[in-house]
Amino acid sequence: MKILDRSVSNLAASIVGASTIFRELGVDFCNEGELSLAQVLADKQVDTKVVLAKLNALETADSKVDWSTVSPTRLISHILERYHARHREQLPELVFLATKVERVHQAKPQCPKGLTELLREINYELDNHMMKEEQILFPMLGGGVYPNGPINVMQDEHEDHLQVIKKIQALTNNMTAPEGACSAWKALYLELQTFCDDLMQHVALENNFLFIPPQESE
Repeated sequence: MKILDRSVSNLAASIVGASTIFRELGVDFCNEGELSLAQVLADKQVDTKVVLAKLNALETADSKVDWSTVSPTRLISHILERYHARHREQLPELVFLATKVERVHQAKPQCPKGLTELLREINYELDNHMMKEEQILFPMLGGGVYPNGPINVMQDEHEDHLQVIKKIQALTNNMTAPEGACSAWKALYLELQTFCDDLMQHVALENNFLFIPPQESE
């Protein structure tokens, strides 16, 4: 399938760095995920050649996978390795960095007050969410069973996670460190952006591919 024909959620979940390009274009690939890249670029009235060049520069052999054709078992394995394990590494480090920045720079108006507590909450909520998937939903999906109730619960929790991303963006001026920020502050925002991109990719991959029975996939 040509890259222009692939959905933006497919591309965002496949190509590391694609979510940054889509974010710069103002594309919400969680809600507009079913649209093809061609449709989105036409709607945004941007230069197709420029966007394609950026995406092609990011592509690797693994990123050319069309997730709508991948078996649930393989997709689950990818999600566990690429996202579940990664989130469990990211969040403790983010909590550590946020704690340090809030403690040292609490007197500054740009200090992201409340970020540490927000990250602790998402760490707890996301870990519970992932455990429910790993222990209950993923084994069912891997066996070809698509239970509406558990899937709806996970999708509702996904929406909660996306709302947390919006709160993080608001607290951090969209992950923009102030002029003269220390290295810890810059590192915090850089890692936060990576985490938010990963989480959005994670949600898009599950909502638009894993949770849809194979015969209904695009």
